[in-house]
Amino acid sequence: MTVPDASARQSALDRLTAHAPFLARLVDINPDDIQRFLAEGTDAALASVTPPQVDDDIMRTLRQWRGRMALLLALGDLSGEHDVATTTRLLTAFADEACDAALAAAFAERVPGEEPRGLAVIALGKLGSHELNYSSDIDPILIFDPDTMPRRQRDDPDEAAVRIARRMVEILSARTGDGHVLRVDLRLRPHPEVTPIVLPVNAAISYYESEALAWEQAAFIRSRASAGDRALGERFLSAIQPFIWRRSLDFRQLKEIGAMSDRIRDHFAQGQAFGPGYDLKRGRGGIREIEFFAQVHQLIYGGRDPSLRPPATVDALAALAEAGRIEAEIAKRLSGHYATLRRVEHRLQMIEDQQTHSLPVQPAALDCVARLDGHADGAALLAMLEPVVTDVGACYDRLVAERAVTAGLPKGEGELAAQLMGAGFDPPDAALRTIAEWRGGKQRALRSPAALDALETVLPELVKALGAAPDPDGALLRFDKLVAGLPSAVNFFHLLAAQPALAKVATRVLSLAPTLADALATRVELIEGLIDSRAFDAPADTEALRAEWAPGLAGLDYERLLDRVRDRVGERRFAYGVQLIAGATDPLIIARGYADLAEAALGVLGDATVAEFVAAHGRIADSELIVLALGRLGGRALTHASDLDLIYLFTGDHLAESDGPRPLGATTYYNRLAQRVTAAMSVPTAAGKLYDVDTRLRPSGEQGPLVVTLDSFERYQREEAWTWEHMALLRARPVYGSAGPRADVGRIIAELLSMPRDPAKLAQDAAEMRDRIAAHKPPKGTLDIKGGPGGLVDLEFAMQVTQLASGQCHDPNIAAALACLKAAGLAPAEVCDAHGLLARMLVMLRLTAPEGEPATAAARQLVASACGEPGWPQLLAAHDAARQEVASWWASIRPQMPVQQETGS
Repeated sequence: MTVPDASARQSALDRLTAHAPFLARLVDINPDDIQRFLAEGTDAALASVTPPQVDDDIMRTLRQWRGRMALLLALGDLSGEHDVATTTRLLTAFADEACDAALAAAFAERVPGEEPRGLAVIALGKLGSHELNYSSDIDPILIFDPDTMPRRQRDDPDEAAVRIARRMVEILSARTGDGHVLRVDLRLRPHPEVTPIVLPVNAAISYYESEALAWEQAAFIRSRASAGDRALGERFLSAIQPFIWRRSLDFRQLKEIGAMSDRIRDHFAQGQAFGPGYDLKRGRGGIREIEFFAQVHQLIYGGRDPSLRPPATVDALAALAEAGRIEAEIAKRLSGHYATLRRVEHRLQMIEDQQTHSLPVQPAALDCVARLDGHADGAALLAMLEPVVTDVGACYDRLVAERAVTAGLPKGEGELAAQLMGAGFDPPDAALRTIAEWRGGKQRALRSPAALDALETVLPELVKALGAAPDPDGALLRFDKLVAGLPSAVNFFHLLAAQPALAKVATRVLSLAPTLADALATRVELIEGLIDSRAFDAPADTEALRAEWAPGLAGLDYERLLDRVRDRVGERRFAYGVQLIAGATDPLIIARGYADLAEAALGVLGDATVAEFVAAHGRIADSELIVLALGRLGGRALTHASDLDLIYLFTGDHLAESDGPRPLGATTYYNRLAQRVTAAMSVPTAAGKLYDVDTRLRPSGEQGPLVVTLDSFERYQREEAWTWEHMALLRARPVYGSAGPRADVGRIIAELLSMPRDPAKLAQDAAEMRDRIAAHKPPKGTLDIKGGPGGLVDLEFAMQVTQLASGQCHDPNIAAALACLKAAGLAPAEVCDAHGLLARMLVMLRLTAPEGEPATAAARQLVASACGEPGWPQLLAAHDAARQEVASWWASIRPQMPVQQETGS
């Protein structure tokens, strides 16, 4: 802030002495501070004000210090030298120092000579967010550690803690001839009517982990260790982070928080109407509604995104806007309104140091507040505030409207049947029976009153969504099975009630995608990820995913990291599948997204596994693990359920040894490390399964070692590899390791693929391998997109023979390689389109008909549309034509083999 000129400082002082009797008295008591303020400004005057010493005179000196701070901060605010954020930050810093001083004094009286440790002040509310009012209560929770808090030899720890805490509160809040320091309100602690004013830390942690209420979760959004033993306070807050920021959102709690806001509006009804008497804090369109607006969005999204957890209201609004959770224009307006309302609130409190939030009713008193703020009179102040309050109220009303409850379904069978038929259940018999069973608590998840209440809340929208499904009765049956697998349906139903669009998504998933339906039945919270509108953005690439995940993975131990990555991948994979079901994204784009997702997971888990292994066995100098992806991961085109084809390599000397506490030779070291990386990617944990990993494409196949040196790999590929192994290398891509070794692997592969070959022998070898595959794994049906004549396997064989024979177009991505071959005149033009159709069909059918059966009638139109065809018959015709193009190309490449060769050994 800039230092105001002398006239602005004098104007502030004149307004203060004329309209704020409390501050005017302080002017008379502190003339030196006033002179310095007038001469040099607020910050210079504040620099001469220091906290008092902790001694027997602490009650008096703390109050004198508080008076000087109150006077100078008011002058800084009124003169414009400090904005609202600076004023509240400095008021908060004063409160922190005052609490420290009072606590130190209480310890000094009780246990002289001991450091004030083992007792922490946890700030909530505006103290917690560095937004303290000019004349505010502070709302701390006090905790202590009986093992570290000093006490007298015979003192009971609990009693000693209470005595010290009580004395600290007395030092701060008792009124003397010098006034008070801070009003202290300890009623935000658990069960304040029965619990002591300071709680053992372990008991407090246990409470917040198991019993805490919705409003307490919201309160802890603005929490910090503000005074006393801050290390103890940080340990406590770290322990209860899962309570504050829940990854699996409890929409029942959000509903309760919203109801709490409604109760505040109702309770302070007399302050709702704008005008004289309006409550700036709790009135409609007031400060509390801006705070709730930010906090509700933080509760919805902050469990998954740590960047959305700033405690200060304006900072939270900015973070929410930056992340795209709220409109940037709304965040900007609400931030400005917040500053305006807080500034006027400060004016009210400056007058007589009262914790008031309501505009005066009497005209003369309202004029006084207005003139203190620089307005001509009360009417001018109201004219300035009215559009602010109106806009805040409108923004908050939009938030409230989003959680409005729809009227319930009728209970009578006749009325219910009519409504079900209108929704699409015709005949309604099955739906009537199922809803009756739900209401009767037949399912385990629906046996509590809370679950039944949640059911009635969601039923109207749920019935609409299920009735609009292609097969309403089938969708209802699958939804019933989903509910049957839940331990409790309360939160799930509240989620669907709060976000009606998700009921439609869930219905489409249940109707069209058995793979996603199974995932949802296992982890119903997967659907929460779709609350975020960005779930329908184009898939992120590997680096973007790792950057997005990094804040939430930092500091986790290895086992928790395995679970967290599985959570992240499961959510993202589910969201990509929903994009396909919604027809929102080209299946080929999603296929690339699936591959980048797997590569990101491999990168994170590979790094963590290497770090764990290094801690036990050290490193091998000038050596590292390299992971080579083949198949669909190598070509960046996975389906929803693809496994990962990997080859593990290592650089450096195979005779070297690691330098850790338990050293290993290089070959043993990397074989064990690779096994652990495979396990990290594939072993089911509490969070489920990640990927199946297939390492059979490594040199010498299953008979060979899991990991070989880069030199051994190159030698094997040059001297021993079969033709089909070089064909597989055409889709190879290094996906893990540092840049230099990955480039070396890429160079070796490029050289291997460019070796001169006998075209006839190449085609013969490929034909023999294709026949063995056909004999070993016959097609599952006419819609086995990979197998059978003219399928994707035939296409790859034709393409790879052409690539190796020509030495051209060695791109691991099939679409890119085919485009290159087409441009070079080495592939029929029609094959590119044929591949596009078959690849899209594969991605869609893996989701909608995962066992190879034809898609259900409900899913056929979806698959056809995703593949660019108007309907299922047209898609089948295009599919047949595409297979003919591929089969024709493959037939032109493979040699005609005698029957005895095809049926021999």
